[in-house]
Amino acid sequence: MTAITPVLLLILDGFGHRLEGDDNAILHANTPTWNALKQAFPYGVIDASEGHVGLPSGQFGNSEVGHLNIGAGRIVQQDISRIDCDIEENRFDQNPVLQQAIQQARGNALHIMGLLSDGGVHSHENHIFALIRAAQAAGVPNIYVHAFLDGRDTPPRSAETYLKRLDDVLAACPAARLVSVTGRYWAMDRDKRWERVEPAYRLLVEGEGLYHAASGLEALAAAYARDENDEFVAATGIGEAVKMQDGDVAVFMNFRADRARQLTSALTDPEFNGFKARQPKLGLFVSLTSYGEAYRNPVAYAPQKISNSFGEYLSGLGLKQLRIAETEKYPHVTYFFNGGEEQVYPGEDRILVPSPKVATYDLQPEMNAAQVTDHIVEAIASGKYQAIICNYANGDMVGHTGKFDAAVKAVEALDACIKRCVEAMQAAGGEVLITADHGNCEQMFDALHHQPHTQHTLDKVPFLYVGRKASIKEGGALRDIAPSLLAMMGLPQPAEMTGRSLIDFQ
Repeated sequence: MTAITPVLLLILDGFGHRLEGDDNAILHANTPTWNALKQAFPYGVIDASEGHVGLPSGQFGNSEVGHLNIGAGRIVQQDISRIDCDIEENRFDQNPVLQQAIQQARGNALHIMGLLSDGGVHSHENHIFALIRAAQAAGVPNIYVHAFLDGRDTPPRSAETYLKRLDDVLAACPAARLVSVTGRYWAMDRDKRWERVEPAYRLLVEGEGLYHAASGLEALAAAYARDENDEFVAATGIGEAVKMQDGDVAVFMNFRADRARQLTSALTDPEFNGFKARQPKLGLFVSLTSYGEAYRNPVAYAPQKISNSFGEYLSGLGLKQLRIAETEKYPHVTYFFNGGEEQVYPGEDRILVPSPKVATYDLQPEMNAAQVTDHIVEAIASGKYQAIICNYANGDMVGHTGKFDAAVKAVEALDACIKRCVEAMQAAGGEVLITADHGNCEQMFDALHHQPHTQHTLDKVPFLYVGRKASIKEGGALRDIAPSLLAMMGLPQPAEMTGRSLIDFQ
């Protein structure tokens, strides 16, 4: 095999391309390295949302979808699109696993839980509504809805809209009612902060909330009076308290795995020890999609097989690769980048840098990016790896807080890290590709709703090649990143990858 050029892929999470805006944290940050690289090396922009990444029209990209497409080198049809299609074509309620849940619940109760919004990143309200209607039509006597509120993938105070839509659905389904409301900060933690998950769990299982309200809208008004945005709404019981009884059926309606795993573990893992609590002997626990091989529960929409992803292909060639990220984005640069495969490929090493233990990342916008960079520089100097894949979480995690000044600091911290990475790679005779999985911190204010902008964007993302003289082709998308990396390395592209290299070497 001819000599392979070592490559470093830097995925700047939530770092979109946007030229305008007083609220653009990237433009307002002091970024001498980023500015100099864009002047000196080939730079373009690529698509990271909607149909370009297998999502519905109008749906912004996210980290899971982004890393799936980047690693696969092809458009990966997303779960939300598969489920939407089934609902539109009246196949959803015929799904055999959902049918099993509905039929089994006819003798007990059906608990439907999930993120209630149209954010489309972790869930979609239409999926929840479809299951409520299907259960009502099948004669399930007790349908209990547990709503997790968003405010991250939707505006910070937008839950009233979703609760009203839910009320409209419940009005036509007399067997169903809303029994609990909790912010996603508590119910959907992914960093083993069990003190967050515990109050959400106790509300779900024991019907014991920190607060009580007669309706979801009343609960929301009380939360706003306590200065809690949607994401942070404390566990609130609605109406007469409901417990999860032995024999009941529960369906988790989130289709994205990472923020559904901890609550699923608490409900289903017999050896769970995150906190002490009663674990109901559920008749059935169903997840809308697979939350990983460690979870043995029935799955309504099984994962699609992605063969010859970037990682699998390099491994098959006997090459060494490194994946590195902070805790917050570690599953994305490993599990999702590998096409939803749990296994670690031969020749694939992984480094996990713990994310700082702060309540929200505006309190430490630099996060632990410097530690990530220390490991990257060390790995480059070792000469051990032909490919290093890194995710920097700052742009997304701080962007989600809606705090502009903190987002600016996050971008400035990234700039210092990029400088060290590029210098180390150039010294080692390698090349660097810098991109993003989706936008976020380039828009920090929502002019339409007159409040901070905390969600992702539809903006394109950077594609910066630090290497030989070249130009960047137009019309690219995330699917083209893996083929571009292979071209940089001097390797042929596997037939399964339908993307193309965007780098025209001169």
